[in-house]
Parts: sequence; structure tokens; C-alpha cells
Amino acid sequence: MNGRWLFGAVVTAHAVVAPVAAQTIAITGGTVFPASGPRIERGTVVMVNGKITAVGPNVAVPAGATIVDATGKWVTPGLIHAAASAGTGVAGLGGLGESSVSGEVNPSFTMTDGIDPAALPIAVARTGGITTGVYNPRGPFIPGTAVVVDFAGETVDQMIVRSPAALLIDLNDGSKGAGGGARAGTIARLTRLFADAIEYDRRRLEYKRRATQAFSAPAAELEALLPALRGTMPVVITANRRIDITNALKIGRDYRLKVILSGAIEGWQVASAIAAAGVPVIMEPNRDIPSFDGLGARLDNVTLLRKAGVKVVIAQGDPGGERTLRYAAGNAVRNGVSWDDALRMITSWPADAFGLSQYGSLAAGKVANVVVWSGDPFEFSSAAERVFIRGQDMSLRTREHELRDRYRTLPPSR
Repeated sequence: MNGRWLFGAVVTAHAVVAPVAAQTIAITGGTVFPASGPRIERGTVVMVNGKITAVGPNVAVPAGATIVDATGKWVTPGLIHAAASAGTGVAGLGGLGESSVSGEVNPSFTMTDGIDPAALPIAVARTGGITTGVYNPRGPFIPGTAVVVDFAGETVDQMIVRSPAALLIDLNDGSKGAGGGARAGTIARLTRLFADAIEYDRRRLEYKRRATQAFSAPAAELEALLPALRGTMPVVITANRRIDITNALKIGRDYRLKVILSGAIEGWQVASAIAAAGVPVIMEPNRDIPSFDGLGARLDNVTLLRKAGVKVVIAQGDPGGERTLRYAAGNAVRNGVSWDDALRMITSWPADAFGLSQYGSLAAGKVANVVVWSGDPFEFSSAAERVFIRGQDMSLRTREHELRDRYRTLPPSR
């Protein structure tokens, strides 16, 4: 079934970009990894008013620019965490987060108003080179819509890059309750919701006059499904078992959805089908413990998907552990992924998946999210020395540093 042609106007995503002070910064002398092309030895990256204006080996530095000497350093795009949770409550403690609401059909729910810009984990995430986060509501069946933010700004409105950014659907074992306890029931309920959203959009005036049959969800929830059904917003479908992945791909074909798979623990078993569908996959590469929701877990899952031609996005979703994203990418390299692909998996490919055309690589016209590293960012011994978000040089001092300095010298024991 093709629902895209049935609709009228396209919904434009809400986007807010924080203002930046007029400034010109040139990062010079470092090894630049643009993510969109080969490395550049002794390269220069020029940022003007929050945007990258030039990248290359022989770039002229504008007069009056603030120069950042990156000789001997590595320069990459800011990292994008596709499963962010920083600033949405107490990490790892159930009931104290902001990532879900009760119920099974909540496509209109977004975490935007639950993100605290002043939260410690956001500052900590920046120390790991994370400049952008995708916040995905969690829960069974249809938990909500994602929002994308930059980790800079005093208010959420200043942080927002795109909202809504993607519809979330969960087809894992935990969503069977939405279908009466069976996977087939869950799929049937989903298709009914899609059909009702299409019908609602066709018959809005009749709906307002109460001249239609009852729909399977309130109007606000059906409205929130429409951008995905029109093909103007991606749909992140969480599916780990082979059968759930296959169902997700079928739903994508039937409704011409812009599907992004998430989880895909048994993705390696159907890697060719995922690649043929042109569907990117968000996954945690360090998942090798079998569960009832993914018996076929293996550490080289990312490698096998990549060999099949799938674009993989790495998102190690440890609560409060955003800054470990680069280590997850390093583990993917250890298990057979090329270094260049691993960098793309946390920069340009998540940007591509979520339609963030101005993010994810170092090139003229892109948003100036740039990180200067002491060395290879996938090595434990390396550190992010300078982090620029929208061209602003961000402080990397956190509460952790303050506690360390406070208790570094203890009073003599009595």
C-alpha cells in the first residue's frame, strides 16, 4: 500500500539555531579527517560565524582570525550520538528519566521539554567530542518522535537542530502487548493506525463534524504519524530478531517509509536484504550476549552489515555514557570495520540518516561542529582538547574536574 500520494501539504520541521557571536577561527597544521573525503595532512579548517567556510591543505587564513595551532593533532567533525540521553533525568535509575510516557501509542510525544541544558552529563558528553545528540523516546510500540540538538545553548530552543526529527516504532518482544500478545497482532494494529491516519487526513472536515467512524487513536496522535507517511520524516524502527527486521523492511516497502533500523542484533542474518532496501542501521557494536530478543548476537555484526553495503550508525546507548561513543567505534575497528568507516558511523552517516545536510563532515557551508584531538580519537590515551559547536569554543571543564581539584590534596590525617 502506498500512502504518500494521499496527502496534501508537507509539514516543515521545526528548526532553531542559537545565535553565535561574529568571529573567525582558523584551525591550522593538524591532520584533518573531513569524513566526506580523504585525510588532509597539515590542513586548515576556517570557521566564520558558526559555519565552515574553507577546508584544505593550502587554505589562506583570513586576516584577524583567531588561530588554533593543531600541529601534531587530529581534527574531525563533531561526533553525533544517535541515542542520546544526557540531560534527561538520572541515568540508569528507573522512574527518574524523561524519555517515556505511559501508553502504547504516543507519536506526538517528544522529549524536548525534558532536556535540561545545564545538566552535568551534557558537559561531560562534550569532553568525549560529542557535539550533537538525537533524543529518542523509549517504550513499547510507538513511544514518540525524536528531537536533534546541539550540545550548546542556555535554553532548549537554542539547542534544537530539528524537532520532530523521526517517528519511533518498536517491534521488539516488549511491544507484543500492543497487539494482544502476538507479533502479528502488533503489525495489524500498526497498519490500522496508518490506515486511520490516512483516512483522518482525507476527511478532516467530517471528523470535526463528528461524521466519521471512531479512529484507533486521538486526532493529535494520527496527525503526528502523517509526516512519516508522507515520506518527509524518517521512521526509526527498533527490531532485533530476524523476523522483526523482516517485518520492518516490509512495512517500509508497503508505505514507502524512510526507514532507519535500530538494534538489529540479528541483522547480519539478513544483511543483504537490509542493503537492498537501502536502509541504514543504528546499533551498539558491543552487543554479543544472546537474549530472547536477539539470540544471534555477535561482535562482528557491524562488520558483516558493512560488508553487505549497509550504512551503519554507531550509538552505544549506555545511560550517562555519551562520551564513550568513540570507544564503541574503536571496538568496531577492532572487529573488522575500517577506521574511515568507523568515523563516518559517528559523524556523516547519522547526519545522512536523519537528513541533517549541514552536519557530519568538514566542508564549506557545514555547521562548524569541530573537534581537535590529541591523537587518534578511538584510542583510550587520546582526548578532545578543543570542541567547537556552531563555531563556539566550548569549555571542557565539568563538575568532575571541580571535584577532582577539590579533593586532590587531602588534609593530613590525625
